[in-house]
Amino acid sequence: MAAHIIQTCHVACSANRTPNVVSWSRGGTIAFGTCNSVALYDPQERRVVCMLNGHTHRVNAVQWVHRENSAPESHLVSGGSDGRLLIWAAKNGKFVQLVECKGHTGPICAVDALYTHADTRILVVSAASDSTVRLWLCSDAKQAECLHTLSFGSGFMMDVSLALLPGTKVPVLACGGDDSRVHLYVQSRDQLRRVMTLQGHEDWVRGVAWTSVGGELLLASCSQDCLIRVWRLCAKSGKDARTSTEEEEEEDADSVIKMKEDVFQVQEERDVPSVFAVSLETVLAGHENRVYGVHWQPPSHAGGKLQQPLRLLSASMDKTMIVWAPEEGSGVWVEQVRVGEVGGNTLGFYGCQMSPDGSMILAHAFHGALHLWCRDQQEHGEWRPGVVLSGHFDAVQDLSWDPEGDFLLSVGSDQTTRLFTRWRRKDGKTATWHEISRPQIHGYDMQCLAMVGRFQFVSGADEKVLRVFQAPRNFVENFANISGNSKEKLLASSNRAGLPEGASTPALGLSNKAVFQGDLESRTQGDQERISSVSDQYQESYFHPVNMTEPPPEDHLLQNTLWPEVQKLYGHGFEMFCLASDSARTVVASACKASKAEHASVLLWSAATWRRLQALPCHALTVTQMSFSPDSRFLLAVSRDRTWSLWRRDPASSADFSLHAHTTKDTAVHTRIIWSCDWTHDSRYFVTSSRDKKVIVWGPCTADRSADSPHMKPCSSILDVGDSATAVAFCPQRCSHDRLVVAVGVESGKVLLYGWTPGGPADGGQDWIRLGETDASQSHTLAVKRLRWRPIAEDEEATSCVQLASAGADHAVKIFSIKEDAL
Repeated sequence: MAAHIIQTCHVACSANRTPNVVSWSRGGTIAFGTCNSVALYDPQERRVVCMLNGHTHRVNAVQWVHRENSAPESHLVSGGSDGRLLIWAAKNGKFVQLVECKGHTGPICAVDALYTHADTRILVVSAASDSTVRLWLCSDAKQAECLHTLSFGSGFMMDVSLALLPGTKVPVLACGGDDSRVHLYVQSRDQLRRVMTLQGHEDWVRGVAWTSVGGELLLASCSQDCLIRVWRLCAKSGKDARTSTEEEEEEDADSVIKMKEDVFQVQEERDVPSVFAVSLETVLAGHENRVYGVHWQPPSHAGGKLQQPLRLLSASMDKTMIVWAPEEGSGVWVEQVRVGEVGGNTLGFYGCQMSPDGSMILAHAFHGALHLWCRDQQEHGEWRPGVVLSGHFDAVQDLSWDPEGDFLLSVGSDQTTRLFTRWRRKDGKTATWHEISRPQIHGYDMQCLAMVGRFQFVSGADEKVLRVFQAPRNFVENFANISGNSKEKLLASSNRAGLPEGASTPALGLSNKAVFQGDLESRTQGDQERISSVSDQYQESYFHPVNMTEPPPEDHLLQNTLWPEVQKLYGHGFEMFCLASDSARTVVASACKASKAEHASVLLWSAATWRRLQALPCHALTVTQMSFSPDSRFLLAVSRDRTWSLWRRDPASSADFSLHAHTTKDTAVHTRIIWSCDWTHDSRYFVTSSRDKKVIVWGPCTADRSADSPHMKPCSSILDVGDSATAVAFCPQRCSHDRLVVAVGVESGKVLLYGWTPGGPADGGQDWIRLGETDASQSHTLAVKRLRWRPIAEDEEATSCVQLASAGADHAVKIFSIKEDAL
């Protein structure tokens, strides 16, 4: 039942920060490793279509198993830091784990594969940090056999590539490693035999890639010496099969300049030995930093025949990608296209891929971002940035919807705050979720946030300061363009007169500085005359207002979508841990890490003046989460000390809170840290979830409860969810039969849905009913950090679904749609 009532609406994630983690299939699907999962992304639909969960640690290498006829693939290979090599197979439209290859004792860093025996078996090669390269043979019978293991002593192979020798069925393997060489091996009687070592690079070889052209093989190798070398491997006839020494002697005699060739012999079963020669085709110099990836354009069908275009794509740490191709007349390899980033404080690209038809190129960067460029067919073949998936590249710690439910904010350990909204396209296609702003790029790991009004939020990081941000005019206008909301209404609700245009972060600064219209005008007038000192040559502002009608690319997100910081809040003695704001958006509660009662107090702040209103001491250790009741009369806090406290607002003075009820060590029901809490929509009950696997509902809460009755007992039976319950959230809508729906996130990454009936029989847990859960492909692979139900937007079309957002330690933000009638 769970698989039918819970549908994945959106997955926001990024590529892992390793070179070989992205692969583009001939069918058009992009596979990339994200934390412990493999994501399958459709660049046409612009959404993640599936998540493959099987690894227990970071996925480092992903590779489709390409067919000779360029038909859509049905197998995928992935390798991870857990030392596991997994082969995935398409079954009934979904990818399932076919077989696991066990043998590596260290993280796998590179994989490649090809079909043998009439596409019935898969030959897989893998390189790992245990200084070995292993050759595997896998069959559809879910069996994997390690044919051979190459050991490189204390050396490492950074990349591997497989191909078939021209005119034969003999596999040839290229390995590039930290010895600055490319090693060639051929398979002979299921063993790998080294036939040649290609020298020339002066630093680690980071990438190797084969392609077949006109009965010959071309091998591209890239290195940290900033150069790319292309080698040609061709079959030699008997009379041409001479050694390199003989060729050198002939060259000296004839004084003719020829490229040096190295030859080797290969003998298939019961066949005459074949001779092959390898020579250097060209050296490509154009990058200014380490080259981490090379990729040949895939073969395409033209005139009923399969043809291989001679185009090579390379990606470098200099933040550029280059498309290389030989000139038609001279055959000299030249740079055709160069794309990339300009400015910013990020490092460059780890790898690159080209679409099946060559019209799109993709790179993944040091910070996990995907960069897509598309060739415009109408603008003389110009390349322009395309819309692509983005997300956090470290654990997501907290998230919050805006009051109207139009956008979602998230913060993570990658030191960023990101904003996601739906892109309503004018072409009528289905709306998809995208990141359209990065309000905060910080120098500390982000920990928590709370929305304060429509376009204002407070965030906390691993520092003692709270920071308040407000949306600039440029964001409000672009948000209206992309989401389809009324620009006038949005500007009217956000104090149009005092809005800055945008924000930028000064060099060596942590605070986003507002940029006003006057700053932009003065910057464009008389810039040269104003340079009177060295410091004037460097701009304080890197913001440029951009009118966007589609989600922005990564470089715009980094520089042009920041929100200005309007206030800093001081008062805590240690790093921030959690935040909450009331529904009226008048009070903000904050708490920090604490090992003593004096630091565990909850601080209340006025959202109007940003002055500290009150300190609420009760707990002895860190307050892990807080929640205001929907009617804003109560504040609930749960703590690492295994207790909770309930604070009541004084009706006469809206700013004063007093302790209404709490649990102690003697009355506590939870026996481990309480991770999360939430309220029902009517503010009568609240729920707590703990590391002891228990979920408990408490109440009912009434404002006239006597002050001398501070203890409150559970009003539900104790629900054991079978795993540490790290997040909990009540659905804001009551479902049929007066049942309340509770979403529970657990440490294993699953999201569970339960129904609880107030006043139902609590004996034997009969008041709880399990409604469903996320399946293996929908679940997070690490702990669920936060759950938030989406408020219903006023202009939202009639729908039969409610939506739930989840933040995971697996770097993912997920939005689930749940059918109301199934609840």
